[in-house]
Amino acid sequence: MFLELKEITKTFGQTVANDHISFGLEKGEILAVIGENGAGKTTIMKILYGLNQADSGEIFLNGKKVKINSVRDAIELGIGMVQQHFMLFNDYTVAENIVYGKEPSRRGFFDRKKAKEIVRQLSEKYGLEIDPDLKVDDCSVGMRQRIEILKVLYQDADIIIFDEPTAVLVPKEIEELLKTLKYLSGLGKSIIIITHKLQEVMDVADRAVIMRKGRYVGERRIEDTTIKELSYLMVGRGIPPREIEERKPGKAVLEVENLTFSKDGVSVLKGVNLCVREGEIVGLAGVSGNGQTELIQCLTGLAHPDGGSIRLNGQEISHMGVRKIREAGCAHIPEDRYAYGCAVKASLEETSIMGYEHQEGFSSRGILNTNHNRQFTKNLLEKYDVKYDRIADQAGALSGGNIQKLIVAREIEHHSKFLIAAEPTRGVDIGAQEFIHDQLVEKRRKDGAILLVSSELSEILSLSDRVYVIYDGLIRGEFERKEFSTEKVGYLMMGGRNE
Repeated sequence: MFLELKEITKTFGQTVANDHISFGLEKGEILAVIGENGAGKTTIMKILYGLNQADSGEIFLNGKKVKINSVRDAIELGIGMVQQHFMLFNDYTVAENIVYGKEPSRRGFFDRKKAKEIVRQLSEKYGLEIDPDLKVDDCSVGMRQRIEILKVLYQDADIIIFDEPTAVLVPKEIEELLKTLKYLSGLGKSIIIITHKLQEVMDVADRAVIMRKGRYVGERRIEDTTIKELSYLMVGRGIPPREIEERKPGKAVLEVENLTFSKDGVSVLKGVNLCVREGEIVGLAGVSGNGQTELIQCLTGLAHPDGGSIRLNGQEISHMGVRKIREAGCAHIPEDRYAYGCAVKASLEETSIMGYEHQEGFSSRGILNTNHNRQFTKNLLEKYDVKYDRIADQAGALSGGNIQKLIVAREIEHHSKFLIAAEPTRGVDIGAQEFIHDQLVEKRRKDGAILLVSSELSEILSLSDRVYVIYDGLIRGEFERKEFSTEKVGYLMMGGRNE
């Protein structure tokens, strides 16, 4: 065995994140480490990469016991990590980011020309094409991930850890990444991926290690298992197929007419028309970057449209601020949980009441109602099975999946008439996905109106009563449930025309 972890244990306060975990990695293997949110997957990978230190246990590399007390130790041992939230300098170029910490020099000064040449050679060798002169700020999410991979390869890593590598990628980028992983494996690199997406595990991995509640549950060769078996091992029970009853929707809750919006002089929304009615889930399907983000910003008051109309419960809201729109009956699960959904240094209690802190019950005459808010938070954490240590903990102390569950809980449990659910299950495990979907369907049953925006086409098609397809800032098609097909919707998403 190329790499072995033996009896690794790690605790945070009263929480046992890793409970005597043991597994190994072969040379040139792609190993998937899967499990529910809070199962301890990221923690054990951070131990391997030197970001955390285990309380007990041993790590062996090529049969030799090694000590990894820092990231530098890990890098020197040939271990690299591409983290879920990229660690890049936005104002630096691609080349500057890749060679950072190990810069080529000439006569004591940074050799920029050499750095660019290194990046060109690396990108050519590994089939990861990128312009070394580009500023990171001008790069797409997929390109930023490519920079992180090249950075790790520049450090001569033989073991590369990927933490939720496809969580923020569009389908085309996911396809390219999975090809890259297989290519790197073919060159003898050993790959570990932490992921919740079981179809991607089946597509790319050689073996899967399953963790649950901080413990090793078992492992399976991919050729000998199924998604159904892996999901059962992850959550300890079977996931039944979802059936959504047909319902006749009520009156229009959200009405958008001829909405236009420009950004930096470029037209982004070009006359968008859509509506969402009581008792229905309406999906908005589209490849990322076709106006979904800007549409959500206009609907929630984060931006104001150039023209057109947005009516919520019959009230014109197109030029209202965020608070007024929330008071008018709009809740919002944002697509980026850290940029818009929470403040990482806020407590769990503060996170639970964000956006509602001024409402009756949560505060009085500008003073927060601590007892009410604490109980409200405890109820959310329990109902949505958010794994945490103390209620006073910062939001940033939770795993990505658990903070996502808390944000979803906050926005659903305030019972606004209209809900924008943007990437509601991004980064959460299969059991949590099922639970969140159940909550959306239950809101629909109670005559809530939901606009579902997701890069997961399967999520949109399984939950929606109707689907709009957006491409290049325009609605290119609308489908009722009985008309759905991956081929039809996918064709329009890629720019095809609805005949």
